[in-house]
Amino acid sequence: MKKVLKRRLIIIIIISFVAICAIIGGYGYYLFLSPNFAATKVTYIYIYPDKDFNDVCRQLTDSAKCLNINSFKEVAKLLKYPGNIKTGRYAVKQGMNNYDLVINLRRGQQEPVRITFNNIRLKEDLAERLSAQLMISKQDINDLLNDPSYCESIGFDTTTIMALFIPNTYEVYWNISTEKLFERMQREYNAFWTDERRNRAQQLRLSPIEVSILASIVEEESAVTDEYPTIAGLYINRLHRGIPLQADPTIKYALGDFTLQRILLEHLNIDSPYNTYLHTGLPPGPLRIPSPKTLDAVLNYSKHNYLYMCAKEDFSGRHNFAVTLAEHNRNADRYQAELNRRGIR
Repeated sequence: MKKVLKRRLIIIIIISFVAICAIIGGYGYYLFLSPNFAATKVTYIYIYPDKDFNDVCRQLTDSAKCLNINSFKEVAKLLKYPGNIKTGRYAVKQGMNNYDLVINLRRGQQEPVRITFNNIRLKEDLAERLSAQLMISKQDINDLLNDPSYCESIGFDTTTIMALFIPNTYEVYWNISTEKLFERMQREYNAFWTDERRNRAQQLRLSPIEVSILASIVEEESAVTDEYPTIAGLYINRLHRGIPLQADPTIKYALGDFTLQRILLEHLNIDSPYNTYLHTGLPPGPLRIPSPKTLDAVLNYSKHNYLYMCAKEDFSGRHNFAVTLAEHNRNADRYQAELNRRGIR
């Protein structure tokens, strides 16, 4: 009888132990491994330096459709995440479990973000565009762009620094520092300026920075990209002959008004190093960040004898090119007459 009771007791203990293990295992699976995020597509949470654990939980509830935020909190506390919060942009995938997400958050395993910038004229425009895509503040970017010592350390100055940036799409981490971002841009700059491109620039008697300055003028002159090599050739002709560029976009830049449709004689007297009617050679810095296509258009310019250009009177965005001043004056007269007819002052 005692043996039977003992055996039953052992069986009960074993069954109880198995049941307890099953309950613990089931609860552990529920906490750690069961899907807890129901967003229909990959969503991202953004953790800034001033954000705390409560903000992370709020984003998970609002954006990632967390099914049970309390279970997430429990796993996070067990894995000591609240005291190890790292900034960044983190992906939350549909059906993701608490364990995988907490591990990613704790280790700082971010998803990179794709940044783009094009059609940028001013430093303020660049700072605003980049800060809108990254954790960096606009002020931090502006500070480096206007820091003479820093710009000099990477081969530029505060006037030419915009030439550093080659428009493209780049993958970086959302919480990249301003210095690291600029280092990445310098690597991309060096990758673009291959030996072949540098040799072409040298044949033009231009540095890479000067190519960027000229390309910025070319790009401001026309929105018709197939004209770029011709316009580049015209300005190279003027540079090599010591003739002032007389580029209207440099006047607009000097005046700080890119909307001007008509450059008047009074505009040509503005006292600015960017006034290429008063000063020969290139202006001190780029008018905008030129695209790679425009840089290559300068490096592979069309060889011709044109020295003058004027917008076509049909307002197609194209230009009439001329070799002689007399020919140019006829083109200019037609364009001025059309401006008058349209009432553009």
